[in-house]
Amino acid sequence: MKDLRKAGGAWLKQCRLHRGLTQLQVAEAVGLENYTMISMIESGRGRIPPESYRAWAAVMGLTPQEFVREIMKHYDPVTYEILFHPD
Repeated sequence: MKDLRKAGGAWLKQCRLHRGLTQLQVAEAVGLENYTMISMIESGRGRIPPESYRAWAAVMGLTPQEFVREIMKHYDPVTYEILFHPD
């Protein structure tokens, strides 16, 4: 699970860099008081709370559905498999 979260963090960092945003800009846009939380999330040591998914999606230029589908791969792979790859 730790490796999945690291991969999710790497994806988030890639999205942020693709948009040309700093960690501080993302933190401000999603309502975090401390931009070091972005570093923790990107390194896989933290998680985005579900109530912030819409804000994160907007910052990353994704629909909420696109964002949740991708982040769920890393945060909740069992639910992801059930929803998107049923038997």
